[in-house]
Amino acid sequence: MGKYFGTDGFRGESGVVLTAEHAFKIGRYLGWHYSKNGQARIVIGKDTRRSSYMYENALAAGITSSGANAYLLHVTTTPCVSYITRTDGFDCGVMISASHNPYTDNGIKLMNGDGEKMDDALQDEIEKYIDGEIEEIPFAKGENIGCTVDYYTGRNRYIGYLTNVATKSFENRKVALDCANGSSWMIARSVFDALGAKTLVINNEPNGTNINRGCGSTHIEGLQEFVKANNVDVGFAFDGDADRCLAVDENGNVVNGDQIMYICAKHLKKNGQLPSNTVVTTIMSNFGLYKALDRIGIDYEKTAVGDRFVYENMKEKDHLIGGENSGHVIFRKYARTGDGILTAIMVMMVMIETQLPLSVLASEVEMYPQVLKNVVVDDKKATMEDPAVNLQVEACKAELGNSGRVLLRPSGTEPVLRVMSEAETYEICEKHVDAIIESMKKNGHLVKIK
Repeated sequence: MGKYFGTDGFRGESGVVLTAEHAFKIGRYLGWHYSKNGQARIVIGKDTRRSSYMYENALAAGITSSGANAYLLHVTTTPCVSYITRTDGFDCGVMISASHNPYTDNGIKLMNGDGEKMDDALQDEIEKYIDGEIEEIPFAKGENIGCTVDYYTGRNRYIGYLTNVATKSFENRKVALDCANGSSWMIARSVFDALGAKTLVINNEPNGTNINRGCGSTHIEGLQEFVKANNVDVGFAFDGDADRCLAVDENGNVVNGDQIMYICAKHLKKNGQLPSNTVVTTIMSNFGLYKALDRIGIDYEKTAVGDRFVYENMKEKDHLIGGENSGHVIFRKYARTGDGILTAIMVMMVMIETQLPLSVLASEVEMYPQVLKNVVVDDKKATMEDPAVNLQVEACKAELGNSGRVLLRPSGTEPVLRVMSEAETYEICEKHVDAIIESMKKNGHLVKIK
């Protein structure tokens, strides 16, 4: 991670951590960098936060003032920006979103010309420019000043692409979608309606400040109640930029990213569409997923937390499915990033082709109880390296043995440490998480538990 760019872009409180000036400078550098060999084309998408409009304007001003052209997709999803970047020949793509964070935060995610997350080396150069460590970039003049182009038609092509992924009609399937008052609020319904579903949508009235507020994949209880109250076959919840998806079965039970990966990987293998016979997970995936994969003879890999690490592993080793239990699922045949709407389509395809309800499909993965607490500390690095804290972590690991695990890791996007335990009961999990947090407190690191 750099000074500004973490595992998923430059993210923080709008006007405090991330300012319009930052966005302008990022645009300036991108426009200059990609126009070295001719006028560059850079595409921009945004979510529904009030501040996203400010950053869109600042980025476009920076890009055009450096001589490149800025193409505006307006409100759209992160995977849409990725898709349009790689299919329409753009030099790079930019998504303005803080994903699942509250509306007061925002972020800038950068993608290369293949629609993949931008490499760290270029982001490091951008950081140097932001901090004045690189000489000032000249402003374009006269006819060399770039243009800002309305490119909303790209959004429509993305919708068409998603509808073509499905090979079966969703006719007579009653589907609920929770759009989190975010990027998917128009796109998701358009896709499911086009595929013939009886589509019911909630949280699709964004006002700039209600994105993720008590809704979407981070507050899925609302969708659970809606599914049960309306006799729905399946529900899908997206986050603010729709790069993740969680599902709710017909009984109102949550089906998480681990279960979704299992369901889809098993179906792909059965149909001869999983050539590497491998699912790529992160270290946060549940024991239950690995046990279920072992039973059906599918291999798995484990990466660091973050969908970029999952994708890098998939690309390097030519795996086709991977993701996180939070709902970032990547189907590399179709996308270069997690895509919540695509994930929902893939789950629907399994349900239709097997003629089984989601509750039955998900029942093969018996999830281990898990407790995760986010802790604000005085210094993430110092706390992680404190011998006393590490001693407590090792003691917990030794006590659990092969019946569970503990994990202490820093957040890539927030100033917190995540303390997680997985074991046979919630009581055991709670015991070990609290023991590790107590060791932080005793050694003067704990600020508060979020």
